[in-house]
Amino acid sequence: MLALALTAELNGVTDLRPTDDESTPFHYTFRVQCTSCREVHPNWVSVSRHEMNELSGSRGEANFVWKCKMCKREHSATIKDPPKPYEQTSPPKTVDLLVLDCRGLEFIEFKPDGDWQASGLDSSTKFTEIDLSEGDWFDYDEKAGDEVSIKDAKWEIRRA
Repeated sequence: MLALALTAELNGVTDLRPTDDESTPFHYTFRVQCTSCREVHPNWVSVSRHEMNELSGSRGEANFVWKCKMCKREHSATIKDPPKPYEQTSPPKTVDLLVLDCRGLEFIEFKPDGDWQASGLDSSTKFTEIDLSEGDWFDYDEKAGDEVSIKDAKWEIRRA
């Protein structure tokens, strides 16, 4: 099992999470490596917890199925649960947002493409379409009358 972990400085917002439901599925973007031959896939790959792909030989289904071009082995990964919201803490803590059951592959890098959402810490204002691709995000909370931000977002893939 691998976990996608986040550490970030949240100011004025909490419950940061990807916008990920049936109507607007989130595609988690990773760099993937074969654990058999250590070959790294040349392209970024995306995984959605709302899509299932069949494993060859009718061995079931997984969210992501990949056949390594070097060793020809088929590998898979399944997202175990919906993403866990990242809550505002001081100092920032590292939290596992997503747990992945990986078979024969490892995700070695994450790119936070896609829309994220958060709630105002004191105002419960809903912030949507948050872009974390640059690592920082700034906005203004009208209800709270204050600037809000997400800074120093650091992503880590670790053993769960």
